[in-house]
Amino acid sequence: MSEITQAQITELLCQRLVHFTNAEAEISAETNLITHLAIDSVKLLNLIMEIEDQFDISVPLNALVDVLTVQDLADLIYKIKSSS
Repeated sequence: MSEITQAQITELLCQRLVHFTNAEAEISAETNLITHLAIDSVKLLNLIMEIEDQFDISVPLNALVDVLTVQDLADLIYKIKSSS
């Protein structure tokens, strides 16, 4: 996979999150994972496993403490992907 931009990561996450929630709301970078999408810890871990497989990275669980929105998660993925 060629270099991926932060915007591409955000778009991929928005598409992927549709499968993790029953919410009818449109998912954007500002969408809160917990309050808007009701992503619980099990769903979050499943999402992280898929992200790790898709981007060939390892996401440390302690890094998820500050992740509230789709953009926060995209930023974390981009940071990890850039440093690997």
